[in-house]
Amino acid sequence: MSRALEPLVVGKVIGEVLDSFNPTVKMTATYSSNKQVFNGHEFFPSAIAAKPRVEVQGGDLRSFFTLVMTDPDVPGPSDPYLREHLHWIVTDIPGTTDASFGKEVVNYESPKPNIGIHRFILVLFQQTHRGSVKNTPSSRDRFRTHEFAKDNELGLPVAAVYFNAQRETAARRR
Repeated sequence: MSRALEPLVVGKVIGEVLDSFNPTVKMTATYSSNKQVFNGHEFFPSAIAAKPRVEVQGGDLRSFFTLVMTDPDVPGPSDPYLREHLHWIVTDIPGTTDASFGKEVVNYESPKPNIGIHRFILVLFQQTHRGSVKNTPSSRDRFRTHEFAKDNELGLPVAAVYFNAQRETAARRR
């Protein structure tokens, strides 16, 4: 197992959401507070209300990627019977650019965890060609990253990162 995957295994991202994969592209996600996402770090919901800047640092302008963001802990981590909740999909992201150059097929929905600590997962897939993602979900609830990748012939992820968030107290928001 790659050392890059260890936090994804410990955080149960690999196993519960993704199959094991070999990271081949570097992806960075940064929220407007200039806080970069690292595996397992915690963010307050107010800091992640706006979509992050997600950079694809691999491939070239002729390669295209799909970004998926989900919450596998809905409604709560102890009983995630609505797993996964879809927060964002961007397709046709050219290599060496960021998600703003892609096609947003599911608008960003800011995380609002109610019960417990939730994991939010950003997964990057390489497409076979531009426009290859045709099957988009009809609902945000009970989304399955694995099935979405299979339905669109995306194969295994090329990069992934996750962060944690929990409900913010009223005192924290002031």
